[in-house]
Amino acid sequence: NTVKLWDVGSGRLIRTLTGHSSYVNSVEFSPDSKTLASSSGDKTVKLWEVDSGKLIRTLTGHSSAIYSVGFSPDGKTLASSSEDKTTMLWRLDTDFDPKVLRQRGCNWVRSYLQNNPNVSESDRHICDGVATEP
Repeated sequence: NTVKLWDVGSGRLIRTLTGHSSYVNSVEFSPDSKTLASSSGDKTVKLWEVDSGKLIRTLTGHSSAIYSVGFSPDGKTLASSSEDKTTMLWRLDTDFDPKVLRQRGCNWVRSYLQNNPNVSESDRHICDGVATEP
């Protein structure tokens, strides 16, 4: 339930990030290396300030363990994939509530991604392979 940051050159432990209540499955540095995302069996993603080790934000919404996280190239969006067979996209530059997206459904999200001029071309079809239940 911890993340340890090491200086690779010296082998020295820089800091230990504590906060997850279960095992950590995945970590990912943001493109600017200022933020670290960690995913866990506790069904959360935590965002950490790399320089200070301060917990910035905890993202909740998955119903099972989260196995992987990944930042978009601009660092404004984070994807998390879970044992609950969902992938969630988190806008990190807003305080957007993911419950709103779940209420609107996958078809709305797919349409939004494909038609919103602020979504990059490479992200427009990210939901195309997501299966939805009738």
